[in-house]
Amino acid sequence: MAEDIQRDPVLVFDGDCGFCTTCVNFAERYLRASLSSGGWDAVPYQFADLAALDARAGGRGLVTVGRAEQEILWVTPSGAVHGGARAAARLLLRSGGPWAYLGAFLTLAPVRPLASAGYRLVARHRHQLPGGTAACALPRRARA
Repeated sequence: MAEDIQRDPVLVFDGDCGFCTTCVNFAERYLRASLSSGGWDAVPYQFADLAALDARAGGRGLVTVGRAEQEILWVTPSGAVHGGARAAARLLLRSGGPWAYLGAFLTLAPVRPLASAGYRLVARHRHQLPGGTAACALPRRARA
């Protein structure tokens, strides 16, 4: 895995959340099937070496437990860190094929604020969505 982390982006997600895990399982099954532009790794933040991923990002505190509890994180081999809707867009772009068009759409300037608002809405209510459980609820400080 350490070798893969060096050459592939890493998607960090909340492994305790059933909704998040269901989404990542979907991505691994369907997005990897269309993979044409390189791989990616998905790892629950509970099992990720967040300190190493943050060090890759320059040790700026961009990869933390607090952030990973609230949003997915996409950490590139070069150290760029994208969270939330931008992370989802990067995943779609990396997956290639028709998914890349959706990812590109999400990165358009007029769409980014809407995508971010939609992501925050879903994240805030993920415990109420299919596959979600009480364990999926964001920490109280993140729900405000």
